[in-house]
Amino acid sequence: MARYDIVPDRSQVWIDATSNVHPIHTRTDGVEGFLEVAVEGDGELDLDVAPQGRLSLPVARLSSGNALEDRELQRRVDARRFRTIDGRLSHIKAAGGDGRYLVRGDVTFRGVTNSYEEEMTVARLDEWTLQLEGRATFDIRDFGMDPPRLLMLKVDPEVDVRVAIVARRER
Repeated sequence: MARYDIVPDRSQVWIDATSNVHPIHTRTDGVEGFLEVAVEGDGELDLDVAPQGRLSLPVARLSSGNALEDRELQRRVDARRFRTIDGRLSHIKAAGGDGRYLVRGDVTFRGVTNSYEEEMTVARLDEWTLQLEGRATFDIRDFGMDPPRLLMLKVDPEVDVRVAIVARRER
């Protein structure tokens, strides 16, 4: 088993929401954490070895480019109290080959933890680097958060989250 540290400036998170006025797009880097997995010679994960992993994204990094919407988001998230969105990997199983896996874990947001299982792809970029990509839809009400409302803007509670994580093993 090897430890791969997430490279914050090469790891991206996209959060897309809809509203009654316009779509809301957020993109940020700064994901931190690690992944401990065994990688076979062909780049596939050795699923006989239990993986471990954690990631964290500072809430302050979330920005849509609209200062008014961003302030409301930070207020609704209670960013002073809940400074990060955290994930913990608990299980990986094969999902049909080609680097596709079902990844199970916990997401903690605003002090509330929920478990999810979604498909991700894992690719070995070189002998030291892995890239993980996945997408999930979350209902923010499951984390005790009311959807933002600002003047006439009403945001849908379901948000689409996509990640592209690059992790490097120490040489």
